[in-house]
Amino acid sequence: MPTTVVIGAGPGLGMSIAHRFGREGHDIALLSRNASRHPGYLAALDAAGIKATAHQADVRDRASLLAALDAAAEHHDSVDVVYYGPGAADPDALPAPITSTDVTSAKEAMSWIYPAIDTVGAVLPDMLERGDGGLLFAAGLSAVVPFPSLGSLAVSSAALRNYVLTLHAGLADQGVYAGILTIGGLIERGDIHRMMTAMPGPPPAGTLDPDALADTAWTLYSERDTPEATFNALL
Repeated sequence: MPTTVVIGAGPGLGMSIAHRFGREGHDIALLSRNASRHPGYLAALDAAGIKATAHQADVRDRASLLAALDAAAEHHDSVDVVYYGPGAADPDALPAPITSTDVTSAKEAMSWIYPAIDTVGAVLPDMLERGDGGLLFAAGLSAVVPFPSLGSLAVSSAALRNYVLTLHAGLADQGVYAGILTIGGLIERGDIHRMMTAMPGPPPAGTLDPDALADTAWTLYSERDTPEATFNALL
């Protein structure tokens, strides 16, 4: 039974990825820093007939991340697909605009990229040995469209996107797929969406259905004919 690891499992896109790949016969290993949510996630997957485990990890704690990946691989025997999509540590925190971005804020933003590289380093050798596997990532639309207000987040989004596209090229003809969802919009059911909808006033515009995003993630992985899908509900 193939196993998909969902890094940054949350109520929006993370759980949609888990359900989508689970429907295709994959076991699921959820990784997130908030273990109090795990019982509810596991119950929802079990109700859908999907076998799953959950592991606590903060991606920016390297030892925690690698230990959780090892635990998932040991429990499920192998890791066949990884989805890397952790959310912001503080969704209320807004970055300084690009004209005020300094080295400190850029380093902080880039701290989300290093765990992606650590994840690949942990799972890729076994995938290459088997000649099969998938590496999926999520990045913001600021990777390709200038959003000056996002400041250092635009820098890290562009770095992640370039890493994944280059990884895709480097893995050509080796049986392992790498691809990325480049996302511009507020993902429904996610933490930021819930925060925004709880505020007074009209509902937020520019929303995206996480189930549709997850469908596209499956298509990228299963068809393997393009390394990227872009969603833009903002412009």
